[in-house]
Amino acid sequence: MKTTDFSYHLSDYLTKYLPGIAGLSMNTIMSYRDMFKLLLEFYETEQKIKPEKIRLIDLKKEIIEDYLNWLEQERNCSISTRNVRLAAIHAFVRYLQRERTEFMFQSQQLLSIPFKKTKKSTIEYLTLDAIKLLLNLPDKKTALGRRDTVLLSLLYDTGARVQEICDLTVSDIRIESPSIVKISGKGNKIRIVPIMAPMSNLLKQYIKENGLNNPLASNYPLFFNRSKGKLTREGIAYIVKKYVNLARNKSPELFPNKVSPHCFRHSKAMHLLQAGVNLVYIRDLLGHVDIKTTEIYARIDGEMKRRALEKGNNDVIANKLPEWQRNKELMNWLKGLGK
Repeated sequence: MKTTDFSYHLSDYLTKYLPGIAGLSMNTIMSYRDMFKLLLEFYETEQKIKPEKIRLIDLKKEIIEDYLNWLEQERNCSISTRNVRLAAIHAFVRYLQRERTEFMFQSQQLLSIPFKKTKKSTIEYLTLDAIKLLLNLPDKKTALGRRDTVLLSLLYDTGARVQEICDLTVSDIRIESPSIVKISGKGNKIRIVPIMAPMSNLLKQYIKENGLNNPLASNYPLFFNRSKGKLTREGIAYIVKKYVNLARNKSPELFPNKVSPHCFRHSKAMHLLQAGVNLVYIRDLLGHVDIKTTEIYARIDGEMKRRALEKGNNDVIANKLPEWQRNKELMNWLKGLGK
């Protein structure tokens, strides 16, 4: 079968350019791959062009705009997801500009497709009471329940992203004091997160129970499913949803409509902030590049704002009306002035 120019450049982009020249992590490359899988599906189902027949000339502005609309209308993707898919297409097009100069005009048309404006979404986080309720729900009499207890506790205690938890291996955990977790974040950046004694004890028991303290198991995934494969993001999302549903039945007032694994990360950040921890330390814990990203937590906490205002209250505003305001005759006289 003759290779098309599209298939050649797409393969080169995913297998050579992104990991080699761009230096992106495997997780990021997989997200790009997923985008192109959807694009190929769209061409086959909506444009009637089989994946192996697609050419660069088929990357037309009108077709890509139809693809983005298809994502929203047929795949029920949010505007944010649509923009992420478009960003991936723009990145591929910029790569093509360097590889195929004759593609320049067509690429400029594609790059002119604008991103849609999105509403600023509120950050959902749980209270300490909600977190405590969730962590006490798994059945500790079963191996799966004990695993879920450790998983949910670590998800909260480290403030890690769900993919970062998926990627943890046994060697990333140090139980000895000072106990730490080594987390591989975005862009393959490593950060060291300290864990407290209760979390360290849970991990120690879990590792021993599952035979992960064997030196040969150092590169095994820390959390695995029934078939001993590492837990996926979908697997962790399923576990979180399971216990959130149970907790919501007990105390519905404690839980927002949507609780995702990422909600644990937001909750940890908010609780640290409410405890008076400096934003710089929270930034380092979460692995944010810019502290401006971390500052969003300070902007959304109404209780913190109230406490700050109470501390700054200097009694300028009286808590009761002065006597002259209660004198109706005086008030009427004042109102009549200038008439």
